[in-house]
Amino acid sequence: MKAMVLAAGLGTRLRPLTEAMPKCLMPLGGRPLIDWTLRWLHSFGVSECMINLHYLPDKVRNFVGNGDLYGLQVYYSYEPELLGTAGAVKKVGNFFDSTFYVIYADNFSQWDIRKLKDAHNQHHPIATMAVHWRKDVTKSGMVKIDRNNIMLGLVEKPKPEQVTSNYVSAGFFCLDPKVLTYIPDNTFYDFGFHVFPEMLSAGEKIYVVKMEDPIIGIDTKGSYEKANELALKLLLNNQKRKISG
Repeated sequence: MKAMVLAAGLGTRLRPLTEAMPKCLMPLGGRPLIDWTLRWLHSFGVSECMINLHYLPDKVRNFVGNGDLYGLQVYYSYEPELLGTAGAVKKVGNFFDSTFYVIYADNFSQWDIRKLKDAHNQHHPIATMAVHWRKDVTKSGMVKIDRNNIMLGLVEKPKPEQVTSNYVSAGFFCLDPKVLTYIPDNTFYDFGFHVFPEMLSAGEKIYVVKMEDPIIGIDTKGSYEKANELALKLLLNNQKRKISG
């Protein structure tokens, strides 16, 4: 499996924490977020990874290197101007010759991402999306789902009167390369605002997998603190397992 890790964001809402480092290098439990992400992907079968960069790109390259530390082959795609979540994938579209993952690097979880691939292989959609339950969906990508876990609609940052679901996108996708045909070249394009709604309008099937494990989108200082607490808890649980084992 190959994966695209989207790590080019500016992290403006986390300043001053991100004034000297990109968001993906912020420490969680003493380890940079990108360290967690790459080890996680490798543990669930990813062998090659493309990372897009924009803000302080050399700091990411210098830390991650070629991926040997993680058992991965890591490649980079530098964007002088941000291309959006989907535009970033389109820029390196030739890298993806079969089903692949897209990962938003600022969403922290250790969920078994193979569940996305398994569902994708079983139901044969053009795209499979992980979602999680959230009480307030007005700052997220709200996903409407039918009884068969097929996506009916997606609304980014809905107004209160538009809310019809408590499930939101987790920023983890399993995609068929055909998805690339819905993304124009050299254009700022977003999965939530553009690609998924356009695919639904075209009658494409998008399958949804509901996550049962915790996930935290790191976009504010408060959410960063929660992610750090989760990371520390995961590390402690791992140490307990090693001792008991």
